[in-house]
Amino acid sequence: MSKTVQEALNWAVSELSLVDTAKLDAEVILAHALGQNRTWLKTWPDNTLSDDDLEHYQELVKRRSDGEPVAYITGKQDFWTLSLKVTTDTLIPRPETEHLVEFALSKIPQNDACLVADLGTGTGAIALSIASERPKATVWAMDISQGALAVAEHNRRQYALGNVTCHQSSWLDNWNGDSFDVIVSNPPYVEQHDPHLDSLKYEPITALVAEDKGLSDIKIIARQAAQHLKPSGWLMFEHGFEQGPAVRNILTEQGFVEVGTEQDYAGLDRMTFGRKAEL
Repeated sequence: MSKTVQEALNWAVSELSLVDTAKLDAEVILAHALGQNRTWLKTWPDNTLSDDDLEHYQELVKRRSDGEPVAYITGKQDFWTLSLKVTTDTLIPRPETEHLVEFALSKIPQNDACLVADLGTGTGAIALSIASERPKATVWAMDISQGALAVAEHNRRQYALGNVTCHQSSWLDNWNGDSFDVIVSNPPYVEQHDPHLDSLKYEPITALVAEDKGLSDIKIIARQAAQHLKPSGWLMFEHGFEQGPAVRNILTEQGFVEVGTEQDYAGLDRMTFGRKAEL
């Protein structure tokens, strides 16, 4: 049975009744299925979908009703000023991570050369956002996952950001280049048996979970950053909302100064930073 755009949306909203963002998800998925945008849907609500388009839409809505994130269904996610390719090799970039970008930009000069590392880059969201705002910065987007780096490289090419290099590395294990001015990371920080993992089952577990109460990778990065930052260089992490005190302690133990924690828009601890002491 054929459906108009509006009828298809009404059906999808009903199917997604248990999803908080049912109306938005229905529109985003239909726009993706039709190769249009949401404005087009609102402009042509009486257009009739072809049988193939309707069947395809129904399949995608079923995936969403089963819990698959919209970004994996559409293959893209907006972040900062960019629209990024996303696959199941990468975490989905989240709005709260933009706080990390904002803070990094506050420490990176507008018109001077600056060497920046984004560790665990995934889609390249942080690295590419920084590079797009600071064209004189040289940004290294690092990840251990070849699949993630392929996505980051696709996104780099999409925006022709020649000041970004995608580089395979487990944190800074094989780095023998110059010291960095800024190191930024959104590493795995979820505890292994955290109940929130149930809602993240579609995302790569290795990019989410860390040992030692979610702190093991943060400890490694802090130790390595102390060796690979210039004096007065900055290190900053995204982390879980209960981890601020522990991350501040880790940075202090590694000799960082001016250590502090920033909160997100919900008032939760989200990002901790420190400056490497001068010689």
